[in-house]
Amino acid sequence: MHAHCSRNHDRLARSTALFTLTVAYLGCIGCGGEEGSSAARRATVAPRAESAKSVSPAVVFDSRPQEQTPAAQPSAESYSTIVENGFRQSTTQPLSTFAIDVDTASYSNVRRFLTQNTLPPKDAVRLEELVNYFPYDYPSASNNKDPFTINAEVGPCPWKSDHLLARIGLKGREIRNDQRPASNLVFLIDVSGSMADPNKLPLVQAGLKMLVSKLGENDRVAIVVYAGASGLVLPSTSCDRKAQILAALEHLQAGGSTNGSAGLQLAYDTAVGNFIKGGTNRVILCTDGDFNVGITSEGAMSQLISDKAKSGVFLSVLGFGMGNYKDGMLEKLADRGNGQAAYIDGIPEAKKVLVEQMGGTLVTIAKDVKIQVEFNPKQVESYRLIGYENRLLKARDFNDDKKDAGEIGAGHTVTALYEIVPVDRQHNAPGVDPLRYQQNKKPRQAHDEKSEELLTIKIRYKAPESDKSDGFEFALDAGNIVDTPTDDFRFAAAVASFGMLLRDSQFKEDASWDEVIASAESSLGRDPSGYRAEFLDLARRARNLAGR
Repeated sequence: MHAHCSRNHDRLARSTALFTLTVAYLGCIGCGGEEGSSAARRATVAPRAESAKSVSPAVVFDSRPQEQTPAAQPSAESYSTIVENGFRQSTTQPLSTFAIDVDTASYSNVRRFLTQNTLPPKDAVRLEELVNYFPYDYPSASNNKDPFTINAEVGPCPWKSDHLLARIGLKGREIRNDQRPASNLVFLIDVSGSMADPNKLPLVQAGLKMLVSKLGENDRVAIVVYAGASGLVLPSTSCDRKAQILAALEHLQAGGSTNGSAGLQLAYDTAVGNFIKGGTNRVILCTDGDFNVGITSEGAMSQLISDKAKSGVFLSVLGFGMGNYKDGMLEKLADRGNGQAAYIDGIPEAKKVLVEQMGGTLVTIAKDVKIQVEFNPKQVESYRLIGYENRLLKARDFNDDKKDAGEIGAGHTVTALYEIVPVDRQHNAPGVDPLRYQQNKKPRQAHDEKSEELLTIKIRYKAPESDKSDGFEFALDAGNIVDTPTDDFRFAAAVASFGMLLRDSQFKEDASWDEVIASAESSLGRDPSGYRAEFLDLARRARNLAGR
């Protein structure tokens, strides 16, 4: 069942379990969540004492793309610890609040491990980034004023037959390349010694050349590099002089230690100095994240980025390489910089991020997007948000415009999944003893018109250049749960199962590799870029590796 409506400011729109809602354009992506900081996270980056006073390269590399070499010993790679979201009772914790996340780095990094016949570390697997790697056939906004549309669907949970699965999907408004606002881009490129491998600096050069080839005469590019020190290789240059920009990329060399903080300072200063009001102002950081000179701690680097984000310059983080890849650091920088993180494991991924999804990578259409879901205790015994452990917010953060959240780019899709235990099903989560000093609360009897509602979704967001959020809410009815979900629903569920199996999740229940493969194969749907077919190959590889 579908329903469709538009809104200005806070206005309620009701719908059923499968529907589309269009929202008036006022802002950018945000997020929220009652789960709070349930995910204990840590990342280690070992600082070194040495420094360098110049960016003199030790090695010169051919910039042409090359095949990846066999995987280095992964012991030097670092990943933030993930504690999976558990089930929460709707009577005591009816609100789930989180920030949206358009990062996809985890999927391409997992692909890197599997194509090298190695299972990834558990903490390299972030379920929401696996699901969000794939485009879904969500309806686009019907007019130029709407930043995104919302699509939702509820059906059977494939890994637990007596549970339900709810899918919430956002689709960013698409912008044709000839309608993009003028861009002020700064390529911030790590040219330290750790970037010497063929799948690092040469791949950076190849990817950025593809991006430059698609930019227009109204776009500008500057190039900042950093190693032991930072330097401006190319001042902000109009893209009607592409030969000059491409030549500057071609002559980059690698060598020295890594003073990432100095490079970030110079890159943001360059972007601010060439700021285009009403345009796209963005720093694109290309690195393996191995910062070892200057500011090196994750906390201090994150604070630096948070301060710079106030300038109105957004940040995209592209990770490269293996062996010393610092995933946790790069993910945190992207979150604090009002941007997204991607991991580039080869030319195809560089093309996907920098060419096919150029609008989403460059143009932010909404920022600080927050989602808050309220579950009806008359219909829902308990629920679990799948993934987004590092994007959880407290309930009160939802209405706090000072609380940072996620961004969504033009054409991007974002998907969130909830596993739901209906009230008539027994759940084996431990209960709580009766309270001694206050009356034990029973599920609130909802008003008649609300008794059939399964949940209510609230969303807040800001326009890219606004500090004030707008919002809307809508309800999903329990009576319209579908028995046969769409291909998009089933494929997203298969990807989530895939991730839970890779993590050996305590919530994987009856999930199996055979079921993942069968479900994905039957829900390929329209797959023009072949991403879903490639997923099938990765699932088969993972099944074989897990069976060793």
